[in-house]
Amino acid sequence: MRKISPLAVIEEGAVIGEDVEIGPYAYISSEAKIGDRTVIGHSAIIDGDTTIGEDCRIFSHAVVGSIPQDLKFHGEKVKLVIGDRNTIREFTLLNPGTEGGGGVTRIGNDNLLMGYVHIAHDCIIGDRCIFANAATLAGHVEVGDGVVVGGMTPIHQFVKIGDLAMIAGASALSQDIPPYCLAEGNRAVLRGLNLTGLRRHLPREVVNELRIAYKELFERGKPLKESAEALMRSSENEEVKKMCRFVLETKRGIPYERIKDDK
Repeated sequence: MRKISPLAVIEEGAVIGEDVEIGPYAYISSEAKIGDRTVIGHSAIIDGDTTIGEDCRIFSHAVVGSIPQDLKFHGEKVKLVIGDRNTIREFTLLNPGTEGGGGVTRIGNDNLLMGYVHIAHDCIIGDRCIFANAATLAGHVEVGDGVVVGGMTPIHQFVKIGDLAMIAGASALSQDIPPYCLAEGNRAVLRGLNLTGLRRHLPREVVNELRIAYKELFERGKPLKESAEALMRSSENEEVKKMCRFVLETKRGIPYERIKDDK
């Protein structure tokens, strides 16, 4: 049974699922679609053409689906699509896509967005990610599955972050981070593998192979893409191949500390 406050503003045309809860002073636009058992806190805003999946929790004063903060946006038809079981905390700001980025911002399942997180236009977010307080993603950022972004960390537009990577708090990220890696600093650079996350999700032998691959790629002082191509040919491990493919396909480059020649 729905529990909708009489003080909520729900425009005609909005699609509200079963057992949805909507608190007082919340606003739901006419184009919104709210999945079953989702809870929307008081004073939250669900704007525009926004689809929210099942079993989500959206806390007070979150602004979900307001128009992109992009000067090229001129009112074209755009969307925000959010999956199931996401937790979106207070004062978050999530924008839909733009015409130049395909028109859709997409957030997967089982993500935690802590207070004041901003996800800008045309971002693509995977599943089971954690964005700590005040993490801010510029437009067109792509984030894989199981990624952790620390608090107060801005991420530059068009950056890509691979699966199970971790970005430390108070960093500033302007280049791509391969899967399974840990980055930290302003500007952020690779500091090794995200070993804590890897040990929770991958077998020990896979983690060991990734450690060897990381050293070959980033600590031997060899040309990065040549090392990645060699590992692609020699390794049969799918996680190692995924890391190498990411390195070979990067557009913004990988931020790692090159070994200096003392000669």
